[in-house]
Amino acid sequence: MKTAAVIGSGIGGIGSALRLAAKGYDVTVFEQAPIPGGKISQIREKDFRFDTGPSLFTLPNQVDELFELFRENPSDHFRYRKLDTSCKYFWDDGTIINAWQDTARFAKEVEETTGVHQEKIYGFLSKSRKLYDITREIFVFNSLHKIKNYLTPGFRKSLMHVHEINAFTSMHNKNLRWFKHPKLVQLFDRYATYNGSDPWQAPATLNIIAHLEHNIGAFFPEKGMYSIVESLVKFALDKGVKFRFNARVQEIIKKGKYIHALKVNDEVIRFDLVVSNVDVDNLYRNLLPGEKIPATRMKNKRSTSALIFYWGVNKTFPELDVHNILFSNDYRQEFAHLFHTKTISNDLTVYIFISSKAVKGDAPEGMENWYVMINAPENVGQDWDKMISEARENIIQRINHVLKTDIEKHILFERTADPRSIETQTGSYHGSLYGPSSNSPFSAFLRHPNFSRKYKNLFFTGGSVHPGGGIPLCLASAKIVSGEIPDA
Repeated sequence: MKTAAVIGSGIGGIGSALRLAAKGYDVTVFEQAPIPGGKISQIREKDFRFDTGPSLFTLPNQVDELFELFRENPSDHFRYRKLDTSCKYFWDDGTIINAWQDTARFAKEVEETTGVHQEKIYGFLSKSRKLYDITREIFVFNSLHKIKNYLTPGFRKSLMHVHEINAFTSMHNKNLRWFKHPKLVQLFDRYATYNGSDPWQAPATLNIIAHLEHNIGAFFPEKGMYSIVESLVKFALDKGVKFRFNARVQEIIKKGKYIHALKVNDEVIRFDLVVSNVDVDNLYRNLLPGEKIPATRMKNKRSTSALIFYWGVNKTFPELDVHNILFSNDYRQEFAHLFHTKTISNDLTVYIFISSKAVKGDAPEGMENWYVMINAPENVGQDWDKMISEARENIIQRINHVLKTDIEKHILFERTADPRSIETQTGSYHGSLYGPSSNSPFSAFLRHPNFSRKYKNLFFTGGSVHPGGGIPLCLASAKIVSGEIPDA
């Protein structure tokens, strides 16, 4: 039986392992950490449970497909439900908008709150759906880096409409022209942050994200986000995939035009092919000695990172939902800080994720588990201790103002994550959560391909390569890799 190694057990690595097992490979996953998941992890403390990584679950069919590869019913292994609202938005002046999953209800609330006619919402989401239909074959579920793909019927059909993808208009400018109302523009500009980008620089093509969340829907696993990993790993083990934890890959050993073996904890192990789920910048710097980082990698700037506080809160806040955004008053300067000065603004947008709203066991009765996050710049050696202290004060101030509370007195305990710890714990270069940003019209073409041009049996998956970061795109990268590899 042919053997395959997967380096890293992030969601892209797990997806690749299952797809290779379905193709008949003997698969071993090597993970440097003691548990699987990569950026998808959890904290348990004092009867609280926190998902520590991605908190939004879209395109759940990407997970379902991994069970269906083996002709099994996904719901026998993993269950989720559609949320009533994808997010609840708050502004300092008291404005609140619920992003209801029922489009008619959402559009009605937007009109009542902002005066923007409902048809504007319907039209925008219709265009977002069309944008997704045009781009999915080109940018999401196929490699941009193989000429053969440009000859398929799906590619040709998409290319006929490529002029409609708004690649040379920024997301902000497109949204401003469409809605004009500053709060609605800010709401839809926010989707640039889903891959760590700046709406004033990122192409309006990224408005496809609104389709994923509003037209298809935002979902939530019955047992929380980490259960995605737990369910898939259990299933993979049942299908013969082997996982080795605390197993640091020290080197990818080359022989001519092929990868010959891996050096793992000082042991050399031979494999027929290797799939890397490692941040590709760190891969070239640490695991492929003597190899140069492809020149295109240097042209793409890094995405944002995050500063996250995990708070056990001894009170419930019925005015909050699972996902909540407390918007800043000057969104543009917030991104200027992130990408130009590599600092954190004093006027910042706060995201509050409370999984106990959906999973009652995630917090004790009468309490809530708050995941409080702001966007942060990549780690380039800033004075993080000072920046974190100042940011925490500003976060507290915004929460207190919007919710009319004194949140500090309700915090039982606190854990934090910042770009330094994210870099150390997940191997994300400079702590960037999504690898390169999408702050240019050509950013999609500058992402690293899912295969090596030099080594015929080396492949790449995960958020740092094509098509990008986040659970759906990482699973899409696993699917692309699988399509490049023949059956065993």
